[in-house]
Amino acid sequence: MKLISVLLLGLLSMSALRAGNYKSFKVSVYTRAYEVEKMKDRQWLDSTWNIISAQVKVDKIYLETHRDLLIVPDATLEQAKQFFKEKGVEVGGGITYTINEANSFETFCYSDPEHRKTVREIAEHTARHFDDFILDDFFFTSCKSDGEIKAKGDRSWSDYRTQLLTQAASELVLRPAKKINPKVKVIIKYPNWYDHFQGLGFDLEHGPKQFDAVWTGTETRDPAGAQHLQNYLSYNIIRYFDNLRPGYNLGGWVDAGGSEMGMDRYAEQLWLTMFAKAPEINLFAYHQLIGVKLNPARHRTPWQGQGSSFDYDEMMKPVALDGSGTPVEPTTIARVAGAVFEQIDPFVHLLGNPIGIQSYKPFHSQGEDFLQNYLGMIGLPMNMMPHFPKEQKVVLLTAQAAADANILTNIKEQLQKGGDVVITSGLLKAIPDKVAQIAELRISDLKALVDDMGRHGKLTREILIPQVHYYTNDAWEVVSAGRPLRGGVSGYPILLRAGYSKGNLYVLTIPDDAGNLYDYPEGALNVIRAILSQDLKVSLSAPSKVGLMSYDNDTFIVESFRDEPVTVTVLLKGKSTAIQDMVNNQTLRHAGNGRIEYRVTLMPHSYKVFKIIE
Repeated sequence: MKLISVLLLGLLSMSALRAGNYKSFKVSVYTRAYEVEKMKDRQWLDSTWNIISAQVKVDKIYLETHRDLLIVPDATLEQAKQFFKEKGVEVGGGITYTINEANSFETFCYSDPEHRKTVREIAEHTARHFDDFILDDFFFTSCKSDGEIKAKGDRSWSDYRTQLLTQAASELVLRPAKKINPKVKVIIKYPNWYDHFQGLGFDLEHGPKQFDAVWTGTETRDPAGAQHLQNYLSYNIIRYFDNLRPGYNLGGWVDAGGSEMGMDRYAEQLWLTMFAKAPEINLFAYHQLIGVKLNPARHRTPWQGQGSSFDYDEMMKPVALDGSGTPVEPTTIARVAGAVFEQIDPFVHLLGNPIGIQSYKPFHSQGEDFLQNYLGMIGLPMNMMPHFPKEQKVVLLTAQAAADANILTNIKEQLQKGGDVVITSGLLKAIPDKVAQIAELRISDLKALVDDMGRHGKLTREILIPQVHYYTNDAWEVVSAGRPLRGGVSGYPILLRAGYSKGNLYVLTIPDDAGNLYDYPEGALNVIRAILSQDLKVSLSAPSKVGLMSYDNDTFIVESFRDEPVTVTVLLKGKSTAIQDMVNNQTLRHAGNGRIEYRVTLMPHSYKVFKIIE
C-alpha cells in the first residue's frame, strides 16, 4: 500500500506539473503576513502582483495568516484568495510561529498555557481559509523561560524540545486544524540547518511522517556566513529530506540571501534545488520579489561575458510573459528567477532519479557538522541516508554515525560481504575502541601542519590536520601529507587503508577547517573520488569546487563553483561511445586510449548537462 501511495502521489504531482506554466516543476511564491495584510488595498495588490507576474510565471501563492503576533483578518484573506484565483494561480496558506522575529527569532514557549492557546487558535484560523498550509521555518522553540527550565527537568534540551514539539504538532496544530477542515493538508517546512535541528525541537525521525508532507529550505546564501552553508547544500538537503520519507518532500525554498554577492549566487541556489528533482520551488518572498531591485553595479559579477550559465545581460532584456506581446523591462530579482526557470525547464524533467555516494546520518546525530556539503564541493555526489545503507560497494560514515549503537556490527557486515567502508577521522576519534575491533587505529591530540601530498600534488596553503596513527604493515597510507612530504621529516595519512575480511576500511582525514578540503591537490582528490565512487558510473578528475550530480537514467550534471574557467575530465565505467550535451546537443567522443574519459570546460559558476550514449 505504501508503494502504491507513493506512486499515486507521484502521478498526481506530474499531472499538476503538466497543468502549470513549466514542464519540469511548479513555481510558487510565499507571502508573509505583513504583505498579506496589505492586500486589503486592492490597488497595492494589483500593482505589486504586476511587478512579479511580468517577470516570472507563478503557479501557486502561499498566503501567510500569522507572523510576529500579526494575525491577518478573515476578510483580507478571502479577498486575496479570490484575487489570485481569478488570475489562475493556486492558493495555499502559511504560518510563521514567531512572537518577534527581529528579536533573535523569538519563538513561542510550548509549555506555556497562553502560548499553547494562541498556537492552536492560529492553526484553526488558517484551516478555515485553506486546504493546505505550510509552517514556515520557525516551528521550533528557543525559549528558556523559567517555566520551560522547570518542565525540562534533568533531560537534555534536545530530548525535551523534540518531545515537546512532536506533542505540540499533534495537539496544537494538526488535530485542531483537521477538526476545523478535515481536508486540510498541514506541511512543515524544514530550514537548512538540519544538523542542529534536535537542539531546537525539530524531530526528523517522526516529523516527516507526522505531517502530511515537508518542504525543504535550500537557501545557502553567502557560504562564508555564520551557518557555513556551502553551495552544494542547495542540492544535498533535498536528497536527504526526500530519503526521510520518499515521495513526500514537496519542494525547495530559496530567498534573496546571497544576491548581494552577485545574481549568479541567487541563480545557483535556484537551479541546484531543481537539479535535486524537487517537484516545486518556492520563492521567498513576495516582499523580496518586489523589493530587491536589480543593480548591475552590485549584481553583475566580474566573470559575466564569458558564457556563464547565468547570463546577467541576457536576463536584463525586456520580456513579455503576460501574452500581451508588450515587453517589460526587468526591474527586480523576480526576473532572475524567471530567467533561470525558463533556462532549465526544457531538460530537468529529462533527468532520472538522483543517485550518489550513500552516507549514513542517524536521526538526531551530530558531529562534523554539514560535512557532506563540503564533500559535495570536491566532486563527491552525496546521498545522505537515515538508515545504514545496504547493497553498496562502499559506504561513507562521518562522526554522525557514532550515534548508532550498532555501528560496529553494521561496519563488520559491510566488510565481511566484500564491501568497503570509508570513515572520517572524526568518526575514528568518536569511537576508537569500536574501530580497534577492525584495525587498531587512533587519533592523537596532536595536529600536523602540512602543505604537500608528494606525488599527488602540493596544497595551495598550509593546513592543520589531525594525526592518524596505525600499526606498520597492518594499515597502509594511500595518500600522505607533510611539510614538505618529499624531502621532509614526517608524513601523515590523508587516506589510510586497513584490510578486514573481504573488504577494506578506509580512514579519510578531514582538516581542522573542513573548508581546507578545497585546498587538497587534484591528484589527491582523484584518489579519494575513485575509492568513494565505486557504486557510480560517472566520476571526475578535477580540482576542488567542481560538483557532480548523477542520475539513474545515464544523465549527469557537472557544475563549477569556481570564479574562473576550469577544464575537467569526466570518467565513465562500462561501455560508452560518447556523451551528449543535453542543452546544445553537442556530442563528445572519448579519445579511445583505453579509458573512457571526456574533457569538459566549464565557465565560472556554470553547469553542463549530459546524457551517456552507449
